[in-house]
Amino acid sequence: MRAMRLLCLLAAAAAVLSAAKPEAWVPMRWPWAEPESLALLEGSRVNCLLMDAGAITKGFLEVAKSRRVEVLAVVTSAQAGGAQAAIERGAAGLALRGEFAAADRERMRKLAPQTVEFVARVDLRFADPPAVLATEQGVWPGVNVQENDTAHAAPSGAPWIDTNSGFLRFARASAPEAMVWIGVEPPKGQAIPAQRYLQVIGDAAMMGARWVIALDGDLAARLSRREEKALKIWARINGVLSYYEDHAEWRRGRPHGQLAVVQDVANGGALSGGILDMIAVKHTPVRAVEPSRMSASSFDDCQMAVNVAVDGLTDPQKAILREFTKRGGTLLTGPPGWRMPAPKREQVTLAKEDIDKLDQIWKEVNTMTGRKNLGVRLFNVSSLLSNLTAEGQKLRLQLVNYSDYPVDSIAVHVLGTYRAARLLRPGKPPLELKPYENEDGVGVDIDLIESVATVEIE
Repeated sequence: MRAMRLLCLLAAAAAVLSAAKPEAWVPMRWPWAEPESLALLEGSRVNCLLMDAGAITKGFLEVAKSRRVEVLAVVTSAQAGGAQAAIERGAAGLALRGEFAAADRERMRKLAPQTVEFVARVDLRFADPPAVLATEQGVWPGVNVQENDTAHAAPSGAPWIDTNSGFLRFARASAPEAMVWIGVEPPKGQAIPAQRYLQVIGDAAMMGARWVIALDGDLAARLSRREEKALKIWARINGVLSYYEDHAEWRRGRPHGQLAVVQDVANGGALSGGILDMIAVKHTPVRAVEPSRMSASSFDDCQMAVNVAVDGLTDPQKAILREFTKRGGTLLTGPPGWRMPAPKREQVTLAKEDIDKLDQIWKEVNTMTGRKNLGVRLFNVSSLLSNLTAEGQKLRLQLVNYSDYPVDSIAVHVLGTYRAARLLRPGKPPLELKPYENEDGVGVDIDLIESVATVEIE
């Protein structure tokens, strides 16, 4: 009897040890309640399912646990009563959606310590972050195409790309110790092409964040019937997901490049389409600096900085910027009294008055950066966005294609001297690239990018 009890205790301990920590959860909104639906996770890196609390059954949870998959019960303030029942049935934690009274939110945290709270962007707890910072506010990534099939132009003059990457760049800089989830859902009533799913995964992953996978209704219905074409789309989604999850070390890379933007939530840091996105769409590497985390090392290797948080800096923070200019750095700030309009809780993108305000310094930013190589320059990449990081002596350039067609004949010019480069893509072996000398340092050419890719240079 004692031996049996010991075996039970050891089994329970092993289950706890094998369960992934919240920062390692790979989340998905699970649209099915049948235990047999979990067979779709065979070979998938998804290990955390978000389900309506009322749809969770003991039978489903037993099968999920056998697959080492955690289930979070999704509750709103109106459905908070179902939270305890879901936890008692065995849910690993809660996913809170929408607004909660402070007392109710605290009660949910005590009921389930492993609680992920989806909040408005401006309410994210950057100062004291939990293991997972989560928001459902976002744009659906892709090239913004107008009714006449032409690409909408950005304030920067380049084709505009709908992206959450600028906000995620800011969020990761504001809370680098936390995992960031972006829970944007597919546009309602549309059947989403496979390429668009790959874009939204890459949009988050190139910044070291995770998209909460969500399927459109049409794809979910066809997957439940195990239709062949739907299963192929599901396989492509999981292929790109595995590509990033198999390289978790990529999240450790520090932002690289010679341009920094000092910004806080009050001056547009939590919004999409702001100055970080304007700079990125011009294919200039940029790092975000949140004032409360600012130090002299924030500007290591920087030549230029843009201070968007003009009136929000403390005297010590202003001193850091003065020291940066004394070392030869170029600093651009808005005019005296310049300040972005305060963002609203429901706001995701810049309003017209925000764009008009930002335009007062954007032209100077564009002139300042010009055609300079501030870490890397990209050519023939109008539908791509990138993120440049460094880890030791290695540079890593993440690339995401936001169009529905492959991009070919890409040139990458890297500042500095490097001897080797290789191209990584989902489902394909690494491809060695041949660096060549140019006026910036070295260049490499890429024949084709379909969805996402990574260039490692060392």
